[in-house]
Amino acid sequence: MLKISNKIAVFLHVRPLIRGVISCRGIGLVLYSGLADFAGATRQIARNIEEGRRVLRFSLLGSGSSGNALFIAGPSSKILIDDGLSLRQVHARLAEIGESLDGLRAVFVTHEHNDHVTGIGPLARKCNVPVFVTQRTYERFPQAVGPLPHVHFFESGDAVDVDGMTLTSFNVSHDAVDPIGFAVECDGVKLGVASDLGHVSSLVRMRLKGSNGLILESNYCPRMLLAGSYPPVLQQRIRGRTGHLSNPDCNSLLASLLHDRLRVVVLAHLSDENNRVELALSLAAGVLGDHPAQLHVAHRHRPTPMFELTA
Repeated sequence: MLKISNKIAVFLHVRPLIRGVISCRGIGLVLYSGLADFAGATRQIARNIEEGRRVLRFSLLGSGSSGNALFIAGPSSKILIDDGLSLRQVHARLAEIGESLDGLRAVFVTHEHNDHVTGIGPLARKCNVPVFVTQRTYERFPQAVGPLPHVHFFESGDAVDVDGMTLTSFNVSHDAVDPIGFAVECDGVKLGVASDLGHVSSLVRMRLKGSNGLILESNYCPRMLLAGSYPPVLQQRIRGRTGHLSNPDCNSLLASLLHDRLRVVVLAHLSDENNRVELALSLAAGVLGDHPAQLHVAHRHRPTPMFELTA
């Protein structure tokens, strides 16, 4: 274990110790959005902590080619996974869900594409927070990111602990230099994050298994893509093994991950031109059937509600 800073540590190559499937008894989901509901939700969170029920809260601040950012809060700290939004957008969208950047401890990066990293530089410099990234991804950052005050490297497959939240990274198939997904675990609660991938490997399924919350890419409808205006070379890139996940592939992955303690599913990175919210939702709802998990879609220009998983 390598100490990085106060209460932040990197666990290197100890996968058997940190990657088991966790059985989470009594996990519940509380959903809230906007300032009107935030005071009551905050009181409930305080009661949960007083009762020893740890929480993991999350919201997608934006999802899609216009900019991606995932906000996650544990019992004592906050992190971002990716930031392709301006600092003003991050502040505004956090305010919509009653949150702020106060207490932000780290920013993690999945890959170097502009819609995932262009906001990292201003945010990291303003908040003086460390950026956790693989070295190969960092070396491909666009110049617009600029200098970063603190950079910590890890390898795909490593795990990083931030104040009790453990982020275990895993390789995904995408047209980036070293793309990864994350499984975020905190006190028996697990959130699986897999977006921007063209192929679902056995590794992806294994790392997402047992998640109580899932964020899965559902980028395009194959028929709409083929009938749309994109040139053949771009269609091939999207459909390829290093492209994006289609609705059918997303639903196949979702079906393989269903279990009794799954509480929320968020469909992410929907294409404006080659997909429809109603279509993606209806197909995923068909997979869920009578399963009680809540189903949502992440949007480009507004945050999702704040989701809360408790143990």
